[in-house]
Amino acid sequence: MAHDSDNSDPGYSGNRPGAGQQGNLEQSKKVMRREKNRLAAKKSRHRQTQRADILHQESDDLERENVALRKEIARLDAELRYFSALLKSHESRCPALGPVCEEPGYGLAPAHSGGGGNPARFHL
Repeated sequence: MAHDSDNSDPGYSGNRPGAGQQGNLEQSKKVMRREKNRLAAKKSRHRQTQRADILHQESDDLERENVALRKEIARLDAELRYFSALLKSHESRCPALGPVCEEPGYGLAPAHSGGGGNPARFHL
């Protein structure tokens, strides 16, 4: 009879009234907890997918911007070469310029810059 009084076993319902209801309640709580966890995991995966999609879109946008900026750099480099060659060609034929200053960054005469006869050279 000592065995009948041992109720330390968690699954033991014994002869207590409502013991079956308690087991059902625990089972119900366990099912609810699993469902809640399943939904939380689903929501987490969805957020992770959204973040990955946003990062992918940002990466694509930056790649397109990078290509456009590289094209603009190439165009501006070509324009710089063209105007540098044009200036060099003009300097060699223009008597108004006179000798070109040897300091780097100088070379335009005031007569061509709208400065009006000031003999000082101007920065490019």
